[in-house]
This record gives sequence, C-alpha cells and structure tokens, in this order.
Amino acid sequence: MRRRSASAGGRPSSYCALLALLLAAVIVTLLAGTAVAAPARAEPPKVAVDLVSAQSSIAPGQTFWIGLRQRIAPGWHTYWTNPGDSGEPPQIEWTLPAGFTAGEIAWPYPERIPAGPAMTYGYSHEVVLPIPVTAPSDLAVGGQVTIAGRASWLVCEKECIPEEAPVSLTLPVAAVSAAPDPTGAPLIERARRAVPSPSPWPASFTATPETVTLTIAARGLAPERVAEAYFYPARWGAIDQAAPQVVRVDTSGVTIAVARGPLPEATAAPIDGVLVLTERLDQGTAHQAFSLRATPGSATAGVSVWQAIALALAGGLVLNLMPCVLPVLSVKALGLVQHASASPSAMRWHGAAYTGGVLASFAVVAGTLIALRAAGDRIGWGFQLQSPLFVTLLAYLIFAMALALSGVFAIGGRLTGTGQALAARPGYAGSFFTGALAAVAATPCTAPFMGVAVGFAVTQPWPVAIVVFEALALGLALPYLLLTLIPAWRRFLPRPGAWMARLEQALAFPLYATVAWLVWVLSQQAGPTGVGAALAGLVLIALAAWLYTASRDARATWRRIGMGAVATLVAAALAVGPLSAASTATPARTAGDEAFSPRRLAELRGQGKPVFVNVTAAWCITCLVNERVALRSAAVTEAFTNRGVVVLKADWTNRDPSITEMLGSFGRSGVPLYLLYPAAAGEPAVLPQILSEGAVIEAVNKI
Repeated sequence: MRRRSASAGGRPSSYCALLALLLAAVIVTLLAGTAVAAPARAEPPKVAVDLVSAQSSIAPGQTFWIGLRQRIAPGWHTYWTNPGDSGEPPQIEWTLPAGFTAGEIAWPYPERIPAGPAMTYGYSHEVVLPIPVTAPSDLAVGGQVTIAGRASWLVCEKECIPEEAPVSLTLPVAAVSAAPDPTGAPLIERARRAVPSPSPWPASFTATPETVTLTIAARGLAPERVAEAYFYPARWGAIDQAAPQVVRVDTSGVTIAVARGPLPEATAAPIDGVLVLTERLDQGTAHQAFSLRATPGSATAGVSVWQAIALALAGGLVLNLMPCVLPVLSVKALGLVQHASASPSAMRWHGAAYTGGVLASFAVVAGTLIALRAAGDRIGWGFQLQSPLFVTLLAYLIFAMALALSGVFAIGGRLTGTGQALAARPGYAGSFFTGALAAVAATPCTAPFMGVAVGFAVTQPWPVAIVVFEALALGLALPYLLLTLIPAWRRFLPRPGAWMARLEQALAFPLYATVAWLVWVLSQQAGPTGVGAALAGLVLIALAAWLYTASRDARATWRRIGMGAVATLVAAALAVGPLSAASTATPARTAGDEAFSPRRLAELRGQGKPVFVNVTAAWCITCLVNERVALRSAAVTEAFTNRGVVVLKADWTNRDPSITEMLGSFGRSGVPLYLLYPAAAGEPAVLPQILSEGAVIEAVNKI
C-alpha cells in the first residue's frame, strides 16, 4: 500500500484557508459598502424660509408686497445689505410667471452684531424682507399664479454656513385687490415700518486722516428725548464700523464722529447709510430709522478762513522758489534790470502791473476751477495741465518768448530797447503779462502751506474761495512787488552795457528747458503722435518768427506778403495743436511700482501689507524732484524692500476721478501727496510735500 505524499495531503487544508480569507474579504467589503451607502444624518438648516403675502389675492396691473421670512435658530444670525466687516446679504433668484416683475428688497434697519474685533450688521430670531412685485395688466382673472424662486443666504454663529432653499407662493387672481392676508399682512407691515424712510434733514460730513464727522441738520430736536443715535453705513470702507461712535445731539441737529475706515478714497464721494434714533417715550423707547446721504463738506474743517488766507499767502511766497516758476521769473528779473534806471514812480507802477497780472490770472484759473467743480467735474489744482491741448499751447507761448530773448525776432527793436512779445513787451503791459504767465506756470506746483489752503478753498462758497486764491496770488507776486517799492537795491547793479544783451540771451535757455519739459509732459499724455504734432507746431512757430524779422524791413508789398505768411504759419501751428489732444498714451511707471486703484489698495491692505501711495503727475516738477532725490534713492528702495512696502503710483497726469477723490479725502486739491499705510489696520501717515531721503526712511521704520 502506497503512502500519500505530504504535499498531497496538505492541499485540501490550503484550499480551505484560501476560501476562508476570500470569504472574510467579501464580508468586510460588504460591511464597508453598507457603511458607505448608509446616509449620514444631515443637520437641520439653521434658517427656515418661506414667502408670505400682504394680501390674500392679487389684481391685474397691481403692485403688491410679499416677504421673504427667515426664522433663524437661536444664537445665529443672517446679514443686512451691508453685512459689515464680514458676511453676505441674502439673495433670491426669481422664477416668475410671464409679465411679472420683482423689485429690490426693502431692507429693515439691522442689529449690531459684534464679531470679535469686527462689527457686522444683520438679523437674529426672525426677520421679514419685504419685496414689491408687479403683476401684468393683462393677467387673466379667476386663475392662480405661483411666484417662485431660490433663496440663498449665509448664517453665522461662531462658524458660518451657506444655505439655500426653494421658495414659492401661490395666489389667486381677482378682479380687485382682496383683503389683507391674516398671516402675512401683519408680518410685512411690521417689517415695512422698520424700513428707513427718507431723511427730512440735509446731511454732510467732514473727513480728516483720522476721523469722519457726520452732521445731520435736524434742527428743533429735543436732545433730552434722544436716548441713542447710530449710523449704519450702506457701504463698507468709509468709516471704521467697529469703532465707537461719539454722538452729540443739540438743537442744531446730530453730530456723529467715528474713526475713518480702511478706504480713505471712499470719503471723497457722498456717504449713504441709515440713521437710527432711539426716542424716549413715557412707556419706554421707540426706534426711528432714516435713510440719508451725507455729502462731502470741507475736508479741512478745522481751518478758519483767516488761517486759510495766511497759509495761502505763505504758500505763494514759497511758490517763488519752486522750479516751475523760476524760468518765467528769470524774464522778470531781466525786466528789473532794465527798469533800474527808471524813476521810483515808474518802478512802482511796474510792480503794480506785475501784481495785477498775477491776480488776474489766478482769478481766471480759480474761477474756472470753482465753476467746473460746481458743475460736478472732479478736478483739482493744476487741472488745465491735464489737457494736452493746453500743454501744447503753453509750450508754443514759452518757445516764442525764448526766441524773442535769443534775438530771432523782435517787436519794435531789441528787448534792451523797447521789448519783445507779451511778457517781454515794453511798459506796463509787459509787466502785466509776465505776472499772468508766472501764475500759469505756477499751477503745476504745490508748495508747502498751500495744499491745505487750496483744499479749503475748493470746498467753500465761491466768494471765500476767490479770496483764498487771491491771497495765494499775492504771495507769489509779493517779492517782485516789494523790490519795485524799495528802489535802494538798484545801487548794487553794474552800469548798463553789453552785459545786458548777453544776460538777455542767456535767460532764453531756461525757457527752452521749460519747453523741453512741456514736450516731455505731452509725451506722457498723448504719446508719440501728440509729441510729433507739437514739434511740428514748434517748427512752424520758429519759421514764423524768422520770417517776421526778415520781412520787417522789406518793401511794403513784400512786407504785406511776409506778414500774411507769418499769420498763416501761426494759424497752422495752432491748428496742429489739437492733434496732440486727440492722441492718448498711458503714462509710464517706474519699474517696481504698481498702478494705483482703490480696489488694489483695498486688496493689499486686506492682505496685511504696508503700502506707499505716490500721488504724482508728469507736469508736477516738485513731484519729479522728490522722486529723483528721495523716492528712487538706493537707501529708500532698500527700506521699502526690507519692510515689504508695496509702492502704488497714482498718476494724475491725465484726469482721473478716483485720484481726484483720494486727494479730496485728505483735504488736498493738487499733487504731490504721499501716503504710507501701515501693515495693520490704521490710518496712513501723510508725508511732507517736499521729501528727503531721511524723512521717508524714518516714516518707513515707524510702521
């Protein structure tokens, strides 16, 4: 008898083990599948929603009210139209019958719901959001209509949950409107009473870099009856919503002071919101809500008229040292030399004529600025240099003056004899036009002291504004006027001689440099096409000047032909000028700078990054000097890099309403303006208008 081998004898047990393992795997898989397939227990929604109606039926062509009712779990809340520092307001996507239209939600005033260091606005427990709906006029009577939609909302406690649900409401159609719905009518009526009514009182606000102060002219209020006043802004950014509101109520109205919000530019436009007054009654208190629009008042409310005049006068004096004015003043310096031998009386009259030119020119510029702003145009100091056409024509004028000083053409003889064109003309007219041109040349500059004065002026009634601007003009004219009133300085001048002709020719070159600068400004505004048009016009001006001198001594016939050609060339140059205005270009930015926009500033601040905003313009020489001397130095660049400062360039070379609004929010009407925002929440540091490398680095090290 043969024995079975060990291998043969072990095979059945191996198969059994394998089958047992496979069976166990199948059981585990089935159990796991069962566990996966078993649905998890879903938590009930935190908000139950439905639609309610103010009436039990509707009529054709009728506008009726429905309401989105939210019943909110205890401790949770939903949000108002401005949710505050976080959150989202409820929304409804409608599916309406043909011909029906639904209006916007009429928002009841909200509750204040603190969220840590932030503040949110919303609703708790239960709220009804009223919505007007209009039925078509051809709606068939006797049937039913179903108003449906999908509502979505964010509900928060310590955590936030987005929820949504379908909503619908079926109503019969009757020939005439029916009685109020017994369930919905009281709910919607109560909600509509909480919707703010339009404010019967005018409102305004003033802004400083730190605070926003709202003034509601509610005259006749009894202060003892107002238990509380609170302002809910309709949009985020203008005020710090978590900051306490300091309220003062007196017989002149309500004043609310609150910290400024993270978007300073938001205070350049009207601030919309809801004012809720809590009134004391014999049986308790009552709340009254008013929707209001506060318009910008003076951003320099702390400055009196006399202070503004003093600042303007000081700013005008300093303006004489600004590089944009110096080329024109060099022409007048030559006039002083020429008049040195005149009588004291004549000198005084020249000073008066020059001062009159400055005053008249400032009055025209300021009057135009005030009129345009009153018409709603968002412009500021130096607005005319935002026009490529004006820049081109100013370049033509200064180029003609430079040619006259160089001797290319003369009116009535050499300048040392009887003068040259406009500002170089003999007599008092030359002094007047030099003053006018000096004022025009000064408008690109903003000197220390004058920023506050100009910012104050543009927010005042026009008589006050003109007085402040004329004080600025007087400050600009004052040094020359004093020299003409004190003739003793003339004894320090050398005797007249050939040196005066050489001085005259030398003083042409600052004017040529000014023309080159204006053409460069034009390149930032109008691009290569605009520059080409302006250069062609300058060539025509030069040819006209040469032809004028060449034909002056010719015979009568040739002189008439020459003068006609001169007029034609000048007209052609003036016709070429508008071509520069028709061209456009994007102003260049320095490498490493980003373009400013309110949205980008808000994004960077939301990311906790420090930001330096350089509000500048190509036609602002002070701005360009600051960039070369301070902002582009290696030490400042290193300081920005080490601190992670993002540089935004707000280029105001061409008109930009958002930049104009930002300037106005800081009480400025012109450039330069330098703002350094810290990484954390807070107001920016406003740097001086004349920068130094050390001042910038010191400010950066403080953030």
